[in-house]
Amino acid sequence: MTSKILAERYEVQRQLGKQTGRQTLLARDLQTQELVVIKQLFLGSDFEWQDLKLFEREAETLKALSHPSIPRYFDYLEIDEPNSKSFALVQTYVEGKTLQDHLRSGRTFSESEVKQLAKSLLAILNYLHKQNPPVIHRDLKPSNILLHSRSGNSVGQVYLVDFGSVQNQAAKFGGTITVVGTYGYMAPEQFGGRSVPASDLYGLGATLIYLVTGLHPTELPQQDLRIQFGDRVTHLNSNLIDWLEWMTEPSLNKRLSSAGEALRALKNPRPINKSPMVVQPPPGSDIELTQNSEFIEIVIPPQGIGFGLIALLSGAVPANIWLLGNLIFTYSLGINNQFIMLMLISGSSLCAVGVMFLFALFREVCLRIDRQQISYSWHLLGLKWYYSRPAPRQDICQLEIEQIKYRGSQVIIQAGNQKYQLGVKQGLSELEIEWLATELSQWLGLKIKRTYSNPTIAILNDLLRGCHK
Repeated sequence: MTSKILAERYEVQRQLGKQTGRQTLLARDLQTQELVVIKQLFLGSDFEWQDLKLFEREAETLKALSHPSIPRYFDYLEIDEPNSKSFALVQTYVEGKTLQDHLRSGRTFSESEVKQLAKSLLAILNYLHKQNPPVIHRDLKPSNILLHSRSGNSVGQVYLVDFGSVQNQAAKFGGTITVVGTYGYMAPEQFGGRSVPASDLYGLGATLIYLVTGLHPTELPQQDLRIQFGDRVTHLNSNLIDWLEWMTEPSLNKRLSSAGEALRALKNPRPINKSPMVVQPPPGSDIELTQNSEFIEIVIPPQGIGFGLIALLSGAVPANIWLLGNLIFTYSLGINNQFIMLMLISGSSLCAVGVMFLFALFREVCLRIDRQQISYSWHLLGLKWYYSRPAPRQDICQLEIEQIKYRGSQVIIQAGNQKYQLGVKQGLSELEIEWLATELSQWLGLKIKRTYSNPTIAILNDLLRGCHK
């Protein structure tokens, strides 16, 4: 079978990929005998001029670049064939497998390899962003990163390919907003047609998160556009987790701004508050709130004996004196059944009052959220038990202050189908509730939702929740 030859020079070996209106070929340059890659764009019924504009921009960009980790430009062709017309970009062939292929084959990357990869790609981005005008790749993802000669503890030679979405400063002022990139790896500002060097850092951060979690960024939960992945990579150094969160910060003002800055931050991590910090409560409050970058913990001390318990005790004492008198009387008459019944009533009431006094004097309530889960527990005389079942941290979806008429308010943390509540039942004041909600909002990165409930409905909901426990 005769091989197809393009432009009387490039002998096609095989097809590497195909999409609607375009294909990628592996060919041999008959003049140099080197293998080359030919990206071909066809003029067909589905052709759009914007595609040609991006295609020509890729060719012009590669022509101006010279870096060992970026394919070299060879040629740009217009190919007329009997049944089609196309444009072709010829570039060097890079032998290797993409990160996407490595992941699909089940390969994993150690923390050391992830850092090697990050440093190599940051060096490439640093070169691109220092061009005049800066070159922004805009589509950094696992399928556009090639690894060659990976062995042992080395990731091998790293290449960045596919500059079909590239933008430079000159192109940005063309008057047309073009949204290009891949969902999951695109920085939030790219959805508005804006791209800056920090946009490539977001794509790199999202790519590395895919490597360490094994999950596409769209498969991971988000809170306020932040990718939530920390609970899935507890084996990683906290400095690397913090750096990846910094790289994928949705706000441009808070994200690392340049490849050079990102490389320095990777080598010299910013301080992470590992030692727990005690947050000062409002005046007159005994609540203990401790937090750092890993967890937040709220401990509510025993409520103490209040007016309600004193009233209960004042009623329980005479009642039990009366029961005691009846016990003595029935015992003297030998009425065993009534004696046993009165003993049970008296014992039960005394136990109930005793438990309530124990709770009031010694029970602590503890709400704790860390990278793995949220838990709500009671501590009493060295014993600990969970008031409600712990839920995964990534299930936390809402922070709410619920105002209940005639009953005060409460902070509610929604985690999946479960609710964790702190409020009047724990003896908290309105000032304490507002303070706790603010601290939780800042730590979780969630806005506070405020709701107002009818007391009758609230009571019914409490009863229903009690029935389901």
